[in-house]
Amino acid sequence: MSSETQVAAPVRKTALNAVHRQLGAKMVDFNGWDMPVEYPSVGGLMKEHLAVRTGVGVFDVSHMGDIRISGPQALEAVQHITMNDAAGMAIGQCRYSAMLYPEGTFVDDVIVHRMGEEDYMLVINAGTREKDVNWVTANTRQFDCKVENLSDNYTQIAIQGPKGVDTLQKLTDADLSQVKFYWFTHGTVCGLKNILIARTGYTAEDGFEIYVPTDEKTSAMVWNAVLEAGKEFGIVPCGLGARNTLRLEGKLPLYGHEISEAINVWEAGLERFLKMEKGDFIGRAALDLAKAEGIKRTLVGLESVDRGIPRDGYKVFDLDGKEIGYVTSGSYAPFLKRNIALAYVPIEQSEIGHEVCVQCRTTPVKCKVVPTPFYKRPKKQS
Repeated sequence: MSSETQVAAPVRKTALNAVHRQLGAKMVDFNGWDMPVEYPSVGGLMKEHLAVRTGVGVFDVSHMGDIRISGPQALEAVQHITMNDAAGMAIGQCRYSAMLYPEGTFVDDVIVHRMGEEDYMLVINAGTREKDVNWVTANTRQFDCKVENLSDNYTQIAIQGPKGVDTLQKLTDADLSQVKFYWFTHGTVCGLKNILIARTGYTAEDGFEIYVPTDEKTSAMVWNAVLEAGKEFGIVPCGLGARNTLRLEGKLPLYGHEISEAINVWEAGLERFLKMEKGDFIGRAALDLAKAEGIKRTLVGLESVDRGIPRDGYKVFDLDGKEIGYVTSGSYAPFLKRNIALAYVPIEQSEIGHEVCVQCRTTPVKCKVVPTPFYKRPKKQS
């Protein structure tokens, strides 16, 4: 064997890995992480998905990354590397955004948290952790700020669903009714002081994400306490499978699918988070140019008319048999009880009601363009 032979990187494990295995989770390699895809012991993906829509579910999302940017020019740095406007954020506020390449395409989508006067935290995706940290470091050198990779500092637990607030409230002294959606607070959770509690998530539901110290014993204690607190609401542990179908119903983008280094912001339909008026930032000039030249393709929602499920990567054809696009994400939607997908198609083929054909393995399946998001969380009754 050559001394230069590369050894494959070991699969990473979160502090809750042993807990998932004790619960009988089906584990998969997800972007180099050993993660639960579903828990057959509680009924699997369908039961997990429905629990989040109707009650509460709990996810281990510790594979996600966290980058802290602090110092006198932290705001200027965040403004330079992200497309949304962080200038108006209050301390305790979160804002969905994205980091872009100079071409106006995606490095990653992020959630910006304003932690203090000169202190911001970006929550990033698992599969792009190292790339993101390197990107942020390289593109903030001209600013008087400090960049820290905090990704391994936290076990991140997501408590999602309409009963998430009731579940977590049992375990914390923070008044969760005062925390608005996409805001955060700090409080004692399970006796642990100064825990970050964010009312965010990736399920198209209400819910919270809590950040506890990365310690196996502590992490397991909190996880088990959450399951105990949610028992009366039918809580179940949830894996990546349900996380994916939940975010698909809500049309929440996934890096490498709806967004990537080959897709720009206009095409992805995320321009509501793009603040061109805030001044210069990486990717702005290219987006100006792309808009002036005209957008050729767009992301649409599809629903099967024929029997068959459009899956990730399947080709999309017009009714004359010409290839026109591809499916970015597709699945049976457990709550909606329909076969749905997101796909890139030409602008002229994107009207609601327009019919296309998706090649599902050997079978062409007729689909129609439908409004998105497929699912919207019901408004609270006053």
